Amino acid sequence: MTDAEAPRAGTVVIRPRLKSDLPEAGKALVSVHQTDGYPVEGVEDPEAWLSPAQLTEAWIAELDGRVVGHVLLSRPDGEDAIALFRERWPEDEAGILVLGRLFVLREARGKAVGEKLVRAATESAHAQEHHAVLDVMTKDAAAIRLYERLGWQLIGSASHSYGDGQQIEALCYAAPMKRAS
Repeated sequence: MTDAEAPRAGTVVIRPRLKSDLPEAGKALVSVHQTDGYPVEGVEDPEAWLSPAQLTEAWIAELDGRVVGHVLLSRPDGEDAIALFRERWPEDEAGILVLGRLFVLREARGKAVGEKLVRAATESAHAQEHHAVLDVMTKDAAAIRLYERLGWQLIGSASHSYGDGQQIEALCYAAPMKRAS
């Protein structure tokens, strides 16, 4: 990469996640868990949590060469958002992908990192002729505001089970539908 191609200091770069990004992304996830309580699970083995079996694609956000954010798309695995989407749009035959594992380090907030990550994942789902859905814990108010600001539609609520029988309330959202070209 030439100096002219290198991002300017302070510029957020969104790019596909590489396997070599996992250690740094895992450390960032643990940091977010410590500051925000997100995720409620997965921090005992963050690299595995960031690489579910259903993974289709993942992106990271870099700021000054450091991993500061992450998001992924995965195939459905029994998420309540899938059933809620199908109830609302039963005739829709397009595939559905689940947006998840979205996080941004506290020091990188206020730079539209989360927005850029969500847009990258949503655009990829649309390019594949898929819809994107997600669930978000009701305690994660900033994430809820982000999704709603980006036009995600609330489609219902669910209870997320984790750990030793613990549960937390979640809201389920569908991405804005792809606009016809």
